[in-house]
Amino acid sequence: MKKSNTPIIEHIPRFLEYLDIEKGVSNKTQETYTRFLQSFINWLEQNKLSGLKPHEITDNHIWKYRVFLSKKTTPKKEPIKKKTRNYYLIALRALLNYFADRDISSLPAEKVKLTKEDKERVVKFLDLAQIEKLLHAPNTSNKVGLRDRAILETLFSTGLRVSELIDLNRDQIKITRDTDILEVSVVGKGGHPRTVYFSERAIKALGRYLRTRKDNDKALFVRYKGPKTSPRRLTPRSVESIVKKYAKIAGIPVMTTPHTLRHSYATDLLAQGVDLRVIQEFLGHRNIATTQVYTHITSQRLKEIHKKLHSGRKIKE
Repeated sequence: MKKSNTPIIEHIPRFLEYLDIEKGVSNKTQETYTRFLQSFINWLEQNKLSGLKPHEITDNHIWKYRVFLSKKTTPKKEPIKKKTRNYYLIALRALLNYFADRDISSLPAEKVKLTKEDKERVVKFLDLAQIEKLLHAPNTSNKVGLRDRAILETLFSTGLRVSELIDLNRDQIKITRDTDILEVSVVGKGGHPRTVYFSERAIKALGRYLRTRKDNDKALFVRYKGPKTSPRRLTPRSVESIVKKYAKIAGIPVMTTPHTLRHSYATDLLAQGVDLRVIQEFLGHRNIATTQVYTHITSQRLKEIHKKLHSGRKIKE
C-alpha cells in the first residue's frame, strides 16, 4: 500500500470515473454516490479537514461523521431515517474500497459500521381479491380509463419497476391476433437487461388501449392532459398518482403504490410454488438475498393455513 498526498476530496472525481469505467455502474447510481459523498465533503470542509489525505482518516473521523449524520434533517426538519444514514455510509465504504483497489493506504471499509435499523424490511402486498378490485376500478369507456387499466394490468403481469414501465415504447409491444403471451426485453437497475412476460389479460388491455392512440409519440404510456407538445411520456409520479387514485376507488389500502404491485406479483408467484431463483430472474434482482424477503411472507401464510386446515389438529389425543 502506498500513501497518497492527494486529499480525499480530490480523489472523489476519479472514484466516480472508476465506478463508470471499471464497475459499469449506471449514471443514476453515479449521481446517487455523488449526492451522498457531497455530504461527506461538506462535513470535511465544515471541520477544516479539506486537506485530509486517505491514509490520515481514522476511526475517530468516522465516528464524528456518524454523529453529524445522526443530526442531519430532511427539508421538513425531521431527522433522516437510519436507513438513509446507511446510504451515506455505504457510499463512504465504496470510496474506501476504491482506495484499497488502487493500493492507496487508507482505513479499511469494514471500519465504517452501518447503523442498526429499527425494523426489518416490511413488504406490502395485495391479495388476489384486492388485486381484482384494483384492476377493475378504471372506467374503460374512455381512453384514459383504457390507458390506466393497461398500466395496472402491466404492472401486475410483469412485476416491472415504475421506471421500467414508463421507459416502454410502443414498438416493443407487438400484438397479433394469436398473441397469448408477450415477451419484452427491458433494461433494469445497473443497466442489466432481462425479459418480462405479459399475460393474456395484460395483452388484451394493452390492445384495447393502443387502438385509441392516434398520435405518433413513441412512448407506450402517455399523458392526455397538459400541453400537446413532447414529451408526453408519463413520469413515475404520474403513474404513482394513477395507482393511488384507483386504490381509493377500489377501497383497498390507499398507500398502494406501483411497487406494491411488484411485491404482489412476486408474492403470488412464490405462493404458487415458483422457485425463488426464477422469481429473482423475473424481478431482475442481482442478489438472491433481495428476493428472499418474500419467503418470510409466504412462510407466515403457510403457517396460518397449516394451523387452520391441517387435519392433524382434529385427531383426538
